[in-house]
Amino acid sequence: MTQRPTLSLRALIVCAATAFSGLAAPAVAQFSPAITVNDSVISEFEITQRVIMLRAFRTPGNLEELAREQLIEDRLKMEQMRRAGLAITDEGLRSAMSDFAGRANLELDQFITVLSQQGVSEETFRDFVRVNVSWRDYIRSRFGDRAQVSEAEIDQALGQSGGTSGIEVLLSEIIIPAPPPRAQQAIATAERISRLTSTAAFEAEARRVSALPSRTRGGRLDWLPITNYPAGLRGLLLDLAPGEVTVPIPITNGVALFQMRGIREVPRPVAEPAAIEYAAFYIAGGLSERALAEAARIDARVDTCDDLYGVARGLPEEQLERDVLPPADIPQDVALVLANLDPGETNYSLTRAGGETLVFLMMCGRTPVLGEGQDRETIRNQLRSQRLGTFADALLADLRAAATITFN
Repeated sequence: MTQRPTLSLRALIVCAATAFSGLAAPAVAQFSPAITVNDSVISEFEITQRVIMLRAFRTPGNLEELAREQLIEDRLKMEQMRRAGLAITDEGLRSAMSDFAGRANLELDQFITVLSQQGVSEETFRDFVRVNVSWRDYIRSRFGDRAQVSEAEIDQALGQSGGTSGIEVLLSEIIIPAPPPRAQQAIATAERISRLTSTAAFEAEARRVSALPSRTRGGRLDWLPITNYPAGLRGLLLDLAPGEVTVPIPITNGVALFQMRGIREVPRPVAEPAAIEYAAFYIAGGLSERALAEAARIDARVDTCDDLYGVARGLPEEQLERDVLPPADIPQDVALVLANLDPGETNYSLTRAGGETLVFLMMCGRTPVLGEGQDRETIRNQLRSQRLGTFADALLADLRAAATITFN
């Protein structure tokens, strides 16, 4: 069956426009200094603008905190690039902004107009792209020679050198719904659970508070490759001893926890996915009995992601989204749920719009980055990107350690 074009980011932006339009006129007080990074000032207005933009891009977590962290890092990056004499040209910046807009299937002027309708200024978007593209180019120029990949390393990545192994984890999970009216209570519950060391106690809490289908099993999951989980979460999981629980992990309208029950090495690792395809169908009513009943009715009707097009026939286009994304680009709460799903399996525990919309999530498939016949140059580029990312993270940590950061 022919797949309809993915328009998720466009739909996301259009849907968000009405919700965010009331934030378009910042108060004068917002221009007051909020943070000083060395000699550079970050205003309250910049933080507000970044929060709105992150929310439009459906970024999970505490957006106020994330906006502050990102803007601090942006200042450190720009200061470092000024010292190196690196600056993107106006033509290069315009091209990068157009590429970004193209991901939403929009022309740049259209994209800027939609953002403006939400209250995001063109300057905010321009600065966001300028820093990220310039930093990417700077890291490539500074560390490119040290990030070269040998043929032997490509062979090892392909599993051709023998003795390859991978890590699988045996976890239990909890997701506690936390729409705005219940957020503080959910966080307090999660913090209490995070201090547990007993699997029996964790399972009892999962049955009591978790919104996931696994609650009937006390949150217990089967063995899964660590590569199924978001890259940023893997280190946190692997640092756990058996019985230990993660710190509460904020997600959209919820908070997640994992308990380690076991870890093992397997002879042949499961290839890390280069892309994950999934579908999200949105149902009004959040976690209400009516919405959950509708989700169960849909679940009984569909076996594949293509079947959801029949369910969505005649409904607004934005009610069904189907994406094929690199794991790093998938919202964290969605990625955590997808980690436990095989193609054709579903989940309806997540919400959007402050808990008012239920997300019917379906795994369509995973595209492995490695495997028989995989293009060696593709693997070389991926390994090189991973190394450049490591160098970039280390440099940014050094810059931050040496910086004077003041919160006003």
